[in-house]
Amino acid sequence: MKEEIRYHLQNPVQLEKLYRNNKLQFQQSFNTIYPELRGITIADFWNERLNYQNREIIRGSGKELLFVILAALIAGFIAKLPAIFNISEDFFYPRNIGFIIIPFLMAYFSWKHQLPAGKIIFIAVATLAGLVFINSIPDMNQSDTSILSCIHLVLFLWCLVGFAFAGNWRHGEEKRLDFLKYNGDLLVITALILIAGGILTAITLGLFSLIGFQIEQFYFENIVLFALPAAPIIGTYLIRNNPQLVGKVSPVIATIFCPLVLIMLVIYLGAIIYSGKDPYNDRDFLMIFNVLLIGVMGIIFFSFSESDKTKTATEIWILFLLSAITIIVNGIAISAILFRITEWGITPNRAAILGVNVLILVHLFLVTTKLFRLVQGKNNIATVGKSIASFLPIYFIWTILVTFIFPLLFGFK
Repeated sequence: MKEEIRYHLQNPVQLEKLYRNNKLQFQQSFNTIYPELRGITIADFWNERLNYQNREIIRGSGKELLFVILAALIAGFIAKLPAIFNISEDFFYPRNIGFIIIPFLMAYFSWKHQLPAGKIIFIAVATLAGLVFINSIPDMNQSDTSILSCIHLVLFLWCLVGFAFAGNWRHGEEKRLDFLKYNGDLLVITALILIAGGILTAITLGLFSLIGFQIEQFYFENIVLFALPAAPIIGTYLIRNNPQLVGKVSPVIATIFCPLVLIMLVIYLGAIIYSGKDPYNDRDFLMIFNVLLIGVMGIIFFSFSESDKTKTATEIWILFLLSAITIIVNGIAISAILFRITEWGITPNRAAILGVNVLILVHLFLVTTKLFRLVQGKNNIATVGKSIASFLPIYFIWTILVTFIFPLLFGFK
């Protein structure tokens, strides 16, 4: 690659072709030889193109900042509704925790992406339907479907955020991958904000305690309760205006952890056999098994959500092997669920877990097939991303089914 860059240095068309064929290798090779090319106009241009980073923090427009401040304050107020109106926290938070933050993210993306009125109405009506339905279901202490509905309502609302982000469920694979990337970036920056807030809280409480003021109760009830829902809203504002802040972090994390998770899964499957533990008769073990499965699938998907989707041959092989082993893990989980259904009958929980595992299995199979063809050199990496993105609306349909249909189907049991 280095010699090709030198040879075609005065041929912009060939340089562009080299870059598009393998962006990562081109950048690495160019950066290696750039010191000897410095001063040549086209080399200086490519150096800026490949390595330019905006170090300024962009604050966005005044209207956008005002929206974020108001959204954070209103979210904090919603979080305090049980204390203000003497509402049972056990009733309010499980049902309404998604409505504290997520509607503001829907509104933010609807505004930023200038969605048509029809799509905004769809999002608003769907959100209102969820609000009314979830607050009319029976006490969750006596209903498994109510618990499932509360859990999947949050996922349903997050799918609506994805709709506001992408603007369309059809023909929007690239935007859906961008939404996955946003998820990874939001996790990173929200974690950083919360860590910084935790340090500030510890310092503040410590300083006030030194002068004899015990402000813990006031601080947590009035400051922390407003700050927690504000963190993802502020995080969204920051990463949408400054993608360089954490834009490379989530893909790097995924790249680092993919081989580690692959090794861990292989060892873990062997350890299961050695320990004698199995998900067929141990319900808690099966639940942890499923959490592991979803986490590994997330790492695989985040690996393809970065803006620069070039992958080395080693990275592609690792992702293929990880996907293949995850399918094995998924198969074990599905067989365990079917065993439990055969032995003890169908329940809302077993039906929900079986359904989501089948969806994950189909999705992983599609992705693994594309990765296998990529390993063989029969397609490009864009087809893998498309196979990930094209399946995402199916999860939205599943959240609708579990949130709204399961309680009716199982008689709110």
